[in-house]
Amino acid sequence: MLEIKGVYKTFNPGTINEKKALNGIDLTLNDGDFVTVIGGNGAGKSTLLNMVTGVYPVDCGSIKIDGIDITNLPEYKRAKYFGRVFQDPMTGTAADMQIDENLALAARRGKMRTLRNGVSKKEREEFKELLKKLDLGLENRLTSKVGLLSGGQRQAITLLMATMQNPKLLLLDEHTAALDPQTAAKVLSLTDELISAGNITTLMITHNMKDAIRLGNRLIMMYDGKIIYDISGEDKKNLHVSDLLELFAKASNGEFANDRMMLA
Repeated sequence: MLEIKGVYKTFNPGTINEKKALNGIDLTLNDGDFVTVIGGNGAGKSTLLNMVTGVYPVDCGSIKIDGIDITNLPEYKRAKYFGRVFQDPMTGTAADMQIDENLALAARRGKMRTLRNGVSKKEREEFKELLKKLDLGLENRLTSKVGLLSGGQRQAITLLMATMQNPKLLLLDEHTAALDPQTAAKVLSLTDELISAGNITTLMITHNMKDAIRLGNRLIMMYDGKIIYDISGEDKKNLHVSDLLELFAKASNGEFANDRMMLA
């Protein structure tokens, strides 16, 4: 479903601010893989997602989605392949639009547009059923402006919007990091449920090593722009946080995981 070969990316090359963000990334995801991605700050995790979606061009290498080479496609032409949820809950929704209007935008994505205004009765009923899964009471607030909702409620709606069309690839960039623990747990549970129900191929960045071990069928660790560890199946299920810390210290020549990883 996703094939990345020999991808390099350096920001500000030849200057005092030169940063090698990705240093020869090779990564293949099979259809239905749910891969968690961990690593310290500056490891290249978010840059990897931005390379896939076309936010930045690669210096060299190739990226394919479902066998289609998208390496040189602009960001807007790649968008149809992806669903993405960012760390900031305010990013994925239109604050001045109603809940049903936001969901309608996602439901009609990639479809022929018409001059018909508003949200149909059928769509509202479908949206109510979707929102019931959140268990946040939002199914009775379809006409509420999204900007009036809490960060957790907005992130949950963003997640629904990102998965409605069963994208080729779902990209989750620390999508619970800005939420309180209780809300984060609920959003993560919903994430797992939606991914399983749709068999959606997923890359999820997290600083929480327990979540990285518990969720998905595969885990990769990044350091200094490289993938230094890739584990799946039963080996992943038997992992402990202490194992990851030991592996990180070994791969990084004794450098310890940063505070954010430890606190998570």
